[in-house]
Amino acid sequence: AALALVAATATSARAQFPMRGSDVIGEDYNVEVSFNFWSPTPTAIISSEALGILGTNVDLVGDLGIEKQLLKDVRVVLRPAKKHRFRINYLPMTYDAQNTLTREFIFNGLRYRPGLPVATTAQFKAWRFGYEYDFLYRERGFLGVLFDVKYTDVNVGLNSPIGDEFTKAVAPLPTIGGVARVYAARNLALNAEMSYVKVPENLSDTVDGRYVDFDINATFNPHKNFGVQAGYRSIDLTYAVDLDSGSLTFKGLYFGGTVRF
Repeated sequence: AALALVAATATSARAQFPMRGSDVIGEDYNVEVSFNFWSPTPTAIISSEALGILGTNVDLVGDLGIEKQLLKDVRVVLRPAKKHRFRINYLPMTYDAQNTLTREFIFNGLRYRPGLPVATTAQFKAWRFGYEYDFLYRERGFLGVLFDVKYTDVNVGLNSPIGDEFTKAVAPLPTIGGVARVYAARNLALNAEMSYVKVPENLSDTVDGRYVDFDINATFNPHKNFGVQAGYRSIDLTYAVDLDSGSLTFKGLYFGGTVRF
């Protein structure tokens, strides 16, 4: 729906503000590097089995006390031709917390009881490698298709008087999606993109997963070689590997800048 809205806006913008493509600021580059600060609201529930003992769902926010952090988001775009872009995104997410438990749960074969002090380190390292083809390219915007590989490394460790336990899961998932851009002014670009994948139920009895990545932003380009950016991003990931599982959601605003050459 967001892509359709942007496409419709692009048509309207072209009709009201006809402008040559060479007059648009921000499209003449071969390499683009963006650095953003993102402060998403986390929702994270994991379960870890060990020694044949099934784990219970552990809420990293409600049970272990992790809180919102300011994260750093690095994006690189290589553009060898007008309609072709190769994209790399690195998003490291680290949360540290200390909390006294208020309920009982089982994690990695150990039973954690109320009143137990627990120190938590949760790391979610997200890589994204993708290719974008802009099949519809016009003077004031474009529509494209995305083919990505999302590589997410989940590592959660609990340190308590009864022992140190951790769980680790790696979830590489190929995704497909769409991207749209419209120039509301010659130096103001409005962007929207979404990518998605769902592992088919009949593919494996031990592996399941889903990944949804949505991003909408505005970029103001005072010069063709640099710009400032603000937007909203949502990442929704679920996975199940053998008897371990997780449900991770990160949503929030971000801001930063981009350079091009």
